[in-house]
Amino acid sequence: MASHLPKGGALFLVINLLLLSQWETESKLLTRCQLAKELLRHDFPRSYLSNWVCLVEAESGRSTSKSMQLPNQSVSYGLFQINSKNWCRKGRRGGICNIKCEEFLNDEISDDSRCAMQIFNRHGFQAWPGWMSKCRGRTLPDVSRC
Repeated sequence: MASHLPKGGALFLVINLLLLSQWETESKLLTRCQLAKELLRHDFPRSYLSNWVCLVEAESGRSTSKSMQLPNQSVSYGLFQINSKNWCRKGRRGGICNIKCEEFLNDEISDDSRCAMQIFNRHGFQAWPGWMSKCRGRTLPDVSRC
């Protein structure tokens, strides 16, 4: 295979595969109960737990590595799909949460949780389009057995 690649192409391919495998190991697809337990561990109130689980399912499908480019050229990152327009900065610390957006793409959700709570404290669940369209006024996930 490497003999058909341009000079240096094999090295380029190996480096990219290594980087991709590192990125893949840092991301998680959580089960509903794993998510509920993680949220409780990060001090999300139990009284709103079903709303938060619904929000995360609607926004990221419980994937810590989801990023999505939006029509306004901003990008939303991680479990909570935190947007680069106001809350974080791509490639450097910044935004209202004073964090690098890429920090929301790993499986460590402490920083994601702190920023999501800042968003919630300012705007409530209405800040998330996924919650508005899939959770508000609807039957929420049952996490009572988690």
